[in-house]
Amino acid sequence: MRNFDLSPLYRATVGFDQLADIMDRVFTNDVSRESYPPYNIEKTGENAWRITVAVAGFTDAELNVEVKENALLISARKAEDDDTPRTYLHRGIATRAFERRFQLAEHVRVTGAVHENGLLHIDLLREVPEALKPRRIEIANGNGYEAKAIEG
Repeated sequence: MRNFDLSPLYRATVGFDQLADIMDRVFTNDVSRESYPPYNIEKTGENAWRITVAVAGFTDAELNVEVKENALLISARKAEDDDTPRTYLHRGIATRAFERRFQLAEHVRVTGAVHENGLLHIDLLREVPEALKPRRIEIANGNGYEAKAIEG
């Protein structure tokens, strides 16, 4: 594993602590536990995405999608099976409990979730408030411009 020194980032920036925290989280995660369940992230528009998670064997009631503090949390717990004993010759469908977390950028919100054909689709949309969108500033003609003295 590589260690990255983020101190130059702290010396040269203000207000990017969240970015450094995200990078730290990414580099310290255990890669082996991040393989289940498989998922896709696709860009569906300029400011829209879809996360698709393979959740074969789970019902709608066993799945949970939650957004908390700019994090999307997808979890599932298999309901207790009936007491009927089963003998598997091969068991390839994993229905173990899981928890998958995605960090969301500011102004990204979940617009919907659909469970169909063993796939959980979660749609995301970035909605930037009007106050934060770029705006054009009119430039006044220099003729007739008077500088005002600042009294100190």
